[in-house]
Amino acid sequence: MSTEQLTEEDKKEIDALSHEEMCSIWRFGTSNQKWLDGRHPAAKYFSDRLFKHFGGFTSEISKRIGW
Repeated sequence: MSTEQLTEEDKKEIDALSHEEMCSIWRFGTSNQKWLDGRHPAAKYFSDRLFKHFGGFTSEISKRIGW
């Protein structure tokens, strides 16, 4: 289990991201980024914000950011 904590700075950085920015990070980020590393508490916060707050990907965003 990770000893790392979700910091207020992490929350502020994640909260400042737009829906499209979050989708881009989710699609193109690497697993060694703490926001995408499932062992880090910031990853759950990031995922919850993307999928519960914004509703995940839309087809429009997916087309705009591409592969």
